[in-house]
Amino acid sequence: MKITTRLWILLGILVLLSPLGLILPEHFKAGSAWGEWGSDEIKELVGYVPTGLKKLSGLWNAPIPDYAFQGWGGKGLSHLSFAYIFSGILGAALIALVVWLMGKIFIKPGK
Repeated sequence: MKITTRLWILLGILVLLSPLGLILPEHFKAGSAWGEWGSDEIKELVGYVPTGLKKLSGLWNAPIPDYAFQGWGGKGLSHLSFAYIFSGILGAALIALVVWLMGKIFIKPGK
């Protein structure tokens, strides 16, 4: 089996495992996944929001907030797991497309 085939299989497995970031914190009553806190959660955890984070928090809005579709917030774990997998597939596909396009643009044929 070629190395690229193995890498695609590994990427597919990682995408399918992505809902673990949602399921495990729910199972252990741990709150949000580590590192995915908003400024309000940081204030709750630490007691304040760092100045730099306050300034930059409005700079970027996620295209798919919380990895879920609009209106799916209270649909349950199975719907959110599907949304996590869809987000993983979409993100991996976009990155693969960008890398492929960069290869086509910057790699000269025959070299």
